[in-house]
Amino acid sequence: MTTLRLIAAALVATLLAAPVLADEMPVYKLQMKDGQLIPARLVVPAGKKFKIEVMNVGKTPAEFESITLRKEKVLGPGAESFLVFQPLSPGEYKFFDDFHPKTGQGVIVAK
Repeated sequence: MTTLRLIAAALVATLLAAPVLADEMPVYKLQMKDGQLIPARLVVPAGKKFKIEVMNVGKTPAEFESITLRKEKVLGPGAESFLVFQPLSPGEYKFFDDFHPKTGQGVIVAK
């Protein structure tokens, strides 16, 4: 029984620590509005996993897309979602709104 209690205690400790670990990941907010990206430039820490919360606040569909980062997310009007990125090397990574490619251009800068 002692071994079982130790395992249970370890499991509880792990579950309680999980929210703390999740809080360590930086979160950035990006609004997409009918071909406009707000902000169009996101500066993130290089070498650290991060999350972008994407909100389509416009009246037309939007799609976050980055060919170099191999990420895409389609959002209908009023929809919200998120993307999690693995640690990036220092540099600039372009992204765009695939429904509005002429005006919806952005960049993630990893420093």
